[in-house]
Amino acid sequence: QPSVDDVTDYDPNLLSDHQWPCGKHKRVLIFASYMTTVIEYVKPSDLKKDMNETFKEKFPHIKLTLSKIRSLKREMRVVGEDCGLQPVTIAMAFVYFEKLVLQGRLNKQNRKLVSAACILLAAKISSDLKKQEVKHLIDKLEERFRISRRELITVEFTILVALEMALYLPESKVMPHYRRLVQQQQL
Repeated sequence: QPSVDDVTDYDPNLLSDHQWPCGKHKRVLIFASYMTTVIEYVKPSDLKKDMNETFKEKFPHIKLTLSKIRSLKREMRVVGEDCGLQPVTIAMAFVYFEKLVLQGRLNKQNRKLVSAACILLAAKISSDLKKQEVKHLIDKLEERFRISRRELITVEFTILVALEMALYLPESKVMPHYRRLVQQQQL
């Protein structure tokens, strides 16, 4: 199990590293004045399998695959955008989510509930939501993640404790996620 220090040393680029998909299918060639990378063609299914295996070797305590983690983050982004949340709010939710992932707290049973709760907490902290907007967000989270409102509210406090109540995040932890979100919106 990772210690509390591992969580405070959170690296916002760790799970978003673009080296992950290449795995053993990549060759780095270093020349006198430059470096280049050659990536051979691999069937997407083989690439995904290799990426998940490499991820599992590096993080044996994490019970989800990297592709599942990325899929959950896509869902979080979509529901956040549907509810009109700012990219900075979604970025905060990603930080909460990844911290919990790296603590090894997510599994197949709770992954959707935790994802939804991270969005809800980030929205409450970073947005000036009115009661009706919170209700609308909870409705959307229930629908998108197929979870119950009661479970969502219950897990919210558990997550607060797991994050050691540290919901206000330093800019250095949020900005990498924010930049990636803004770049995706521009595509």
